[in-house]
Amino acid sequence: MPGTHSSVKINIGNVKDHIVGIDKRVPTLNGGLVPYVNFDNAASTPTLKPVLGAMNEFMEWYSNIHRGTGFKSQLSTHYFDLAREIVAGFFNVDTRDHLIVFGKNGTEAINKLAHRVPLPEDSVILVSKMEHHSNDLPWRFRKKVIHVDVDVHGRLDYDDYLRKLKKYEGKVGLVAITGASNVTGYINDIYTIAEQAHAYGARIMVDAAQLAPHRSIDIKSTDHPQHLDFLAFSAHKIYAPFGLGVLVANRETFREGDPDMVGGGTVDLVSEDYAFWTDAPEKEEAGTPNVAGTIALAKALKIIEDIGMDDIARHEAVLTRYALSRLKKIPGLEIYGSVDEADAMNRLGVISFNVVGKPHALVGAILNYEGGIGVRNGCFCAHPYVKCLLGVTVEETKVLEERILHHDRSLVPGAVRMSFGMYNTTEEIDTMMEVLDRIVRDEYKGKYEIYTPSGEYFPVDFKVKFEDFYTL
Repeated sequence: MPGTHSSVKINIGNVKDHIVGIDKRVPTLNGGLVPYVNFDNAASTPTLKPVLGAMNEFMEWYSNIHRGTGFKSQLSTHYFDLAREIVAGFFNVDTRDHLIVFGKNGTEAINKLAHRVPLPEDSVILVSKMEHHSNDLPWRFRKKVIHVDVDVHGRLDYDDYLRKLKKYEGKVGLVAITGASNVTGYINDIYTIAEQAHAYGARIMVDAAQLAPHRSIDIKSTDHPQHLDFLAFSAHKIYAPFGLGVLVANRETFREGDPDMVGGGTVDLVSEDYAFWTDAPEKEEAGTPNVAGTIALAKALKIIEDIGMDDIARHEAVLTRYALSRLKKIPGLEIYGSVDEADAMNRLGVISFNVVGKPHALVGAILNYEGGIGVRNGCFCAHPYVKCLLGVTVEETKVLEERILHHDRSLVPGAVRMSFGMYNTTEEIDTMMEVLDRIVRDEYKGKYEIYTPSGEYFPVDFKVKFEDFYTL
């Protein structure tokens, strides 16, 4: 793998030093620059210096893959194919009966599966209410979706899951479940869910976009009762943000049928009247693939394996425990999901909250403009789940929908989300808590106004010239 010559061993204690852009300082309202605090890792993680180094080194050898006779094409093909093996090893995938399909992101991977997975005519798909839209909406276009409830705390209601498996026994073609929530950080017991699905003749699709960067995942063999039939994730959430998504699937799923996208690389033979598709995974990867993105992902996975997923989980649990302890001391905060510090190892470092009496978008803006802190606010592409957590009624939803259709997002409900990566520190949490405390006490400096079409807040009379920080 390109970039493997570095002699520096990365571990959980020094990984921060190896994050690209970790030393960047950003502008604030007071006119100064402060170190950027990135608590938006659930959306995307930064990359690692060795990953970027591997990319840069590889680009000197880059060429299109497969069928090229030149040395650079052969080298690029070698490492593209090796990347599949590295992904397979990361999830304990047996490539004799499984395949790794590369695409542009996890959303595309799930959509591909939704188009291609064989399902009986009268089947239904069980989807939890805690899903990201990417593991909900694609299934609605395929079959009738039955939503599995969450409890009052936002956890998956396992009793409701079993009830619906029994109610639709013989008709459940697929169970689509997130490995972990991108809103509350709850980790689902995907292996028990898989075993129960299989007992009722259904297969399981795991959206691992949130889980994969933080916990080890074992696909398990096809004859294991807890086997994960399908899994999708995005490279940009696992320290390789270069436009790649991955689908892991049983080879039989893609052996027959037409690919959802066709073109170069998908065929063995074409005439004016017919085409013979090549074998998967190539027939599912139309056009020139993102070769550099696969190199980056493979390098990132190797580094994460070297650091150790257990060490990553322990470190992020420390951060989560500390953040909860600090948040609970600030009056006027409403935290969604578990606030139990002792539960930190059983969840991800994703914490969503609101400041009572203040719009979530305003809080997010103040954190940025007055603290240099990057969080995310809104519904996090999980509208049904967030509405459940916030207790938004049907009547309120109808009023909001009408306003949004008229390009007014000023009252859209949501929350503020902080999310940790393996490189974050307790000192960064302290920085955020200081700003958050000022927000609660109405001691923030700026005057902010809302841009109604987007619902975003911006400080009055403060403009940033982005060209001062980066130019094309």
